[in-house]
Amino acid sequence: MATHSGSIYRRRQVGSMIALSLCGIATVVGLVFLLWILWTTLIHGLSALSPSLVTEMTPPPGEDGGGLANAFMGSLLMVALAVIIGTPIGVLAGTFLSEFSRGKKIGEAIRFVNDILLSAPSIIIGLFVYELVVRPTSRFSGFAGGIALAFIFLPVVVRTTDEMLRLVPDVMREAALSLGIPRWKVTINVLYRAASTGILTGILLGIARISGETAPLLFTALNNQYWSLDMSQPMANIPVVIFQFAMSPYEQWQNLAWAGAFVMTAIVLLLSVGSRAILNRRNAK
Repeated sequence: MATHSGSIYRRRQVGSMIALSLCGIATVVGLVFLLWILWTTLIHGLSALSPSLVTEMTPPPGEDGGGLANAFMGSLLMVALAVIIGTPIGVLAGTFLSEFSRGKKIGEAIRFVNDILLSAPSIIIGLFVYELVVRPTSRFSGFAGGIALAFIFLPVVVRTTDEMLRLVPDVMREAALSLGIPRWKVTINVLYRAASTGILTGILLGIARISGETAPLLFTALNNQYWSLDMSQPMANIPVVIFQFAMSPYEQWQNLAWAGAFVMTAIVLLLSVGSRAILNRRNAK
């Protein structure tokens, strides 16, 4: 009997070692490719950086010089619109899921739909907004691009708000309610304050995700070679410019694409690291 148990134990040890080794190999392979991508972007992007990158417009084909000022501004405006639309809706929806639909089927159904939207291909969202906004108005626009990014941004905020509020101890809710404070005041003055760092982290992660989306903007904002703050017209943006310039045969366009890719990578990295730092600082308190 003891021999049989020892055999099972050794077999499990061997299986555990094999699984752990395969996980380690997969991790190393993933890190190697990730570092390779980052190193390539760093080498090519740094060499293409110049002050004109943020002061000049995208150049026409074959012309030397130029920058990405209009594309940076277009991306900033559309991301800002997505955050303005998605943040209040996402926070309110996450609050409903956490505080008012616990144990109810409608809450589980909303979470299921939100998880589907969270993992939906961005090109599908771009096509949806194309049919919803672009075709009825017969024009590409910055508004359509911002709405498409908001659809991608929204489920991240909903999921994060829901999870952060559920992490707040029930004793805080019970203590506040026992004092006769209305439920909405408990939510705003107690729960939001306790979960504010986590919710902010979710918003920053959502911004990091939508900053580099290309597919939905191809169907909604398209592009614009000139400086434009009119969001009812086609609008330049960094992801689409990088896509078009990288595929072109012009060396100057390719250099600008590398520079834009480097700047966007740095921004996403800073947002991700910043959000993690904020969350870790909250957990350490």
